[in-house]
Amino acid sequence: MRLRRLELNGGRVQNDPFWSLILPPTSKGYADAQIDDYGLVGNGRDHYPWLPGTLLHLRARFSHSADELQGTAGFGFWNAPFGDPTVCRPALPQACWFFFASEPNDLPLAPAGPGRGWFVATLDATRGQALALIPLAPAILLMNQIGRLRRKIWPEVRRRLMISYAPIPISMQGWHEYALHWRVDGCSFLVDGAPVLSTSYSPAGPLGFVCWVDNQYMVATAKGRFRWGFLPTTGEQRLEVDGLSIMQDQE
Repeated sequence: MRLRRLELNGGRVQNDPFWSLILPPTSKGYADAQIDDYGLVGNGRDHYPWLPGTLLHLRARFSHSADELQGTAGFGFWNAPFGDPTVCRPALPQACWFFFASEPNDLPLAPAGPGRGWFVATLDATRGQALALIPLAPAILLMNQIGRLRRKIWPEVRRRLMISYAPIPISMQGWHEYALHWRVDGCSFLVDGAPVLSTSYSPAGPLGFVCWVDNQYMVATAKGRFRWGFLPTTGEQRLEVDGLSIMQDQE
């Protein structure tokens, strides 16, 4: 498996004896330590290597707990919708992955409450059922300001965007085994062999693999609040990965 190493603003990637993604103390700007395979195919998302029928397995641990880690981190499959960090080329998002987001991140993934912490999620905004929402976006944002209307509207928006979400109820600092079975008819996420989420939602693909730790944050709520930026980090942060395996399902 060929992987690109991406090291931005002091971020470091080592592979001895296992992958270590290291984020240094950062006072300003975007810092990232990352391995991926979508960066090997240029800007052509149609050539990303992975489709439904893919199995991901690895062992991972973080240097900090969910209460202490700053920024975002994780691993899984996505389509780099906001552009590769080295080449900006936006697209509508698709993803199925294990994802961490610290405060003040707030992503519209959780059914209720802030979309942050250590969780698994799926998303596909590229299908026709999702694209049909684009002309309605101003009205949806307006109605989402009213709680009783939001409770009726937002579940349908989540369904059309194929959003599924579940928190991961473990310590991030110990070694754990993570597995993702991305199928045509859905996705299954397991931690230490125990199911965390099984959903019928499945991104269409093709997607690329990514594993990273950075100092970014994004707020994008159902009420239309949107902002993003970079968080200062006062100490070194790490994501360590061993036994990385991605293969096509032979069933």
